[in-house]
Amino acid sequence: MTNPSVHIIGTRGYPSYYGGFETLVRRLAPYLADQGWDVTVYGRGRTADAGKADGDSRIRSIDTVGVESKSLSTLSYGLTSTAHCAYAKPDVALVMNVANGFWLPLLRARGIPTLVNVDGIEWERAKWGNAAKKLFRAGATATARHADNLVFDSKALGARWGDEFNRTGEFIPYGGSFGKDRPVVDGLERRGYILMVARFVPENTVAEFLEAAETLSERWDVVVVGSSGYGGELEDRLTALTERNPRVRWFGHVSDDEVLFSLWENCGVYFHGHSVGGTNPALVQAMALGAPTVARDTVFNREVLGDAGIFAEPTPASIASTIAALMTDPGVRQKLASASVNRAQVEYTWDLVCKKYAQAMQSLRRNR
Repeated sequence: MTNPSVHIIGTRGYPSYYGGFETLVRRLAPYLADQGWDVTVYGRGRTADAGKADGDSRIRSIDTVGVESKSLSTLSYGLTSTAHCAYAKPDVALVMNVANGFWLPLLRARGIPTLVNVDGIEWERAKWGNAAKKLFRAGATATARHADNLVFDSKALGARWGDEFNRTGEFIPYGGSFGKDRPVVDGLERRGYILMVARFVPENTVAEFLEAAETLSERWDVVVVGSSGYGGELEDRLTALTERNPRVRWFGHVSDDEVLFSLWENCGVYFHGHSVGGTNPALVQAMALGAPTVARDTVFNREVLGDAGIFAEPTPASIASTIAALMTDPGVRQKLASASVNRAQVEYTWDLVCKKYAQAMQSLRRNR
């Protein structure tokens, strides 16, 4: 009897450290291999960190070709990965991102059942122009029409898909790695600095935070992790800020989990400004590491944090005043840190997440 097989489409490869999908695959692929699955992950070559120590030799990595651009990379790599998957004909295809919904008929024609993680609401992201937003919306419509089953990483996101596309699916969030008393990054003081981790796009409230950082850095160190990946105004602005203010430090994109986890685990306050999407992987990870959190007030962030966070409006004044109030109250910070870890241990563990993915794929395989 042959092992069940799954091909994973729509990430930057295995192992890769780019974003939430890549973090999920780094956890899920070895879990499935432990359960007896043959696992193949499609990637983009230059963005996969093949030499990293946490790669698993049981996972097959295939790099396909595509167009390296902000607007065409997902579609083009998705097409070539889907074409190869259709040829290989695995038992199940796990597809990330509704932009790949256009290619699902290729898999259906070959009798390959599909489980699609719809990600966030891409057609509402400010970083995309009107054409890209229309494209993502059309991809979501195609996904709703052709996917065999869907994954929503938050309950609020699932409700929107029910209302707008009349589709139900599996609620499977992200998981987090828990704290282990990591040493503080050189030059910083435990609980003495403010942290933001985000890709530099408008919907992540980066511009507003940088303005708030001007005020906050008069009293505390401010650490920024992330970049746009393409340069631009926000990176230029942050570069200028760090040059004139030594209390603001910019780490850029951090691919070393131990460094990133230390920054979360030891920060005084973590600011989470993401506004569009479901359960955000960075927020879950911050919770698991006990980071006292101030989050932009959205239905998604409230669903994840519950009572384990404090919420701010997306204005520099609200961000600065809310963070400052928390930085000056160590008792509240300790209470939030403990509540965050407890909530993550119940709701957001990788074992629970991987188990749910495996169950959903086994169900598709049985019903093939």
